[in-house]
Amino acid sequence: MQFKEYPSYKNSGVEWLGDVPSDWHVKRFGYIFSENKTKNRGLIENNVLSLSYGNIKEKNVEDNKGLLPESFETYQLIEPNDIIFRFTDLQNDKRSLRSAISNYKGIITSAYISVRTRQNAEYFNYLFRAYDLQKVYYSMGDGMRQSLKIDELNRMPITVPNQQIQTQIANYLDQETQKIDTLIAKQEKLIELLEEQRKSVISHAVTKGLDPNAPMKDSGVEWLGDVPSHWDIISIKHLANCSSGQGINSLEISDMSNDENCFPVIGGNGEMGWTSKSNYKVPVLSIGRVGALCGNVHLINYQSWISDNSLILKVHSKKIGLKILKYILLARDLNILASKSAQPLITGTQVKNEKIVLPPLKEQDLIVEFIKTENLRINNLTEKQKALIEKLKEYRASIISHAVTGKIDVRELVA
Repeated sequence: MQFKEYPSYKNSGVEWLGDVPSDWHVKRFGYIFSENKTKNRGLIENNVLSLSYGNIKEKNVEDNKGLLPESFETYQLIEPNDIIFRFTDLQNDKRSLRSAISNYKGIITSAYISVRTRQNAEYFNYLFRAYDLQKVYYSMGDGMRQSLKIDELNRMPITVPNQQIQTQIANYLDQETQKIDTLIAKQEKLIELLEEQRKSVISHAVTKGLDPNAPMKDSGVEWLGDVPSHWDIISIKHLANCSSGQGINSLEISDMSNDENCFPVIGGNGEMGWTSKSNYKVPVLSIGRVGALCGNVHLINYQSWISDNSLILKVHSKKIGLKILKYILLARDLNILASKSAQPLITGTQVKNEKIVLPPLKEQDLIVEFIKTENLRINNLTEKQKALIEKLKEYRASIISHAVTGKIDVRELVA
């Protein structure tokens, strides 16, 4: 879409703003916003809010998730249209969205900065989102720092069109970002459906085989149902040894490999870092042993250190290949076996006693090759959807930035 520009421009004097429309003002933040310092003394408000992924959300304190204060009297009172900033951990966290507008009346931690304005808060919310995406906050003041204070924020230059234009821009961005978000949600749903299709393909291939005309029999195992009549049913313990990985000191794990003598550390959900030692050189299956993701299955065919958060399956029988065993266990969904406790757990005994199908070796190879081909097809489709999502996000960021800094004139585009 081709956008119009404003009739004339002037130099804003601010590097990241560039030229702005001639009749727009560039003012310091503190001229437009005042800090809200009202505390929740006497616990007059109990609707606890949080800033998450660029949105203000109501928080359920009953589930006890996250850190909670001894008293909510130290929290600050928030009104609808207040804008909240979180400027903690700037050096280490460069991905979080740092600001959001509140649609609620409630309270939020005083570690955040809360401000309000008599002008159009929605417009400025979009402006600060543009600043966020351009990483403006990370280079303010004397360069990189851990946090920003209200005094520094008050000196920040911002674009201030008249209030009619503010409203027009905010309304346009509301309608356009809603359209884009709807498209993104559709693509994300397609990715979910592709993952469901992947699971279905694997499950059908390893329990029903590739021949739709093959005679079937009752396996006697609930999760398997009917299987090809010439397949065997066997316990894993007759095919593979199951043991636990070994503990490793967290000080021995680094985030990245320094040289060729570093080996991946395998946790309950795959690779979790690098270390200078290894405890496995032969191909094995790693199964998440503990936690919400226990039951995850990974084929490890490289030298590595497999931690005690994993169970290890090492095939000792020539009747089954490691790759098809992985797919069979993925179809089984071992997480179902986990103990129903605060810390879910799967034991080696449970895994060893699981009954699975055992197709002839030639069929195993055909099934593995079929799943490999289907995985590649699904991966390609998924990557296309992800690329489209990224383009949509880039477009959304672009129209927000261009609209709030006056690079495009959207006044006549509001429905």
